[in-house]
Amino acid sequence: MVPNMPPTDRIRDLAGQGAPTVAAQRTRRRLRADQARQLADLLRHQLLTGGFPAGALPYETTLAAEYRVSRNTVRQALDLLRAEGLVERLPGVGTVVVAQKYRHGLDRLMGLAETLHEHGRVTNEVRTMGPVPAPAPVAGRLRVPPGTDVLYIERLRSLNGLPLSLDLTYIPLDIGTALLGCDLENTDVFRLLESLTGQPLGHADITLEAVNADAHSAAVLQAPRGAAVLMLERLTHLADGRPVDLEFIRFRGDRITMSGLLHRSL
Repeated sequence: MVPNMPPTDRIRDLAGQGAPTVAAQRTRRRLRADQARQLADLLRHQLLTGGFPAGALPYETTLAAEYRVSRNTVRQALDLLRAEGLVERLPGVGTVVVAQKYRHGLDRLMGLAETLHEHGRVTNEVRTMGPVPAPAPVAGRLRVPPGTDVLYIERLRSLNGLPLSLDLTYIPLDIGTALLGCDLENTDVFRLLESLTGQPLGHADITLEAVNADAHSAAVLQAPRGAAVLMLERLTHLADGRPVDLEFIRFRGDRITMSGLLHRSL
């Protein structure tokens, strides 16, 4: 049930014999919009966690009764989800799920293919690969002198042919040179790094933020220019602490959702 949803039909002007004033009408519209956003959040969670396995949402009257809101509020909530590209209304059918978002965990150090293996085949289109002089910020993160050559890789990563992310990767050249002869189209870089170095990856520092897709990213990801993109910056270290993989990953915001399990520690 949607928490703390005030009944908008009780907002009246007591001095005006029950007729709603302009202020009351505005308040009612604002509260209905708040309710719609709250309901959209709950329905979105169910969509992302498989709460509607048949692919169709309950009827508007059913949702209104279940969440104790008006049908107008239900319609507004469904409009929000439709604007996100998650659902669509079909005549004679109702509201159906039209897009799936895939969960990407943030509490385990895994490559995209390892994370999404149960959903299908992840492939990588290697768009650019070769040595480049390390910009100062990259050199600092990888602990190499500025201007030192590092291996640069740009990949488009897709799931069952559906573009999910654009990855820009920097790797120290003493390790990266060996990657030039590897099958990067079908193998995660993480697995290759562990194989080439003979030791497991240890940990990663991550930063996650929401950005708008620039012209290049939008074209490669087949997304509208300015579309919401999740930018993950990840610096991965070997078990001995050496940084070996700096990535700037742009995920399509309408196809990936980030999740994790956090423990409180003070």
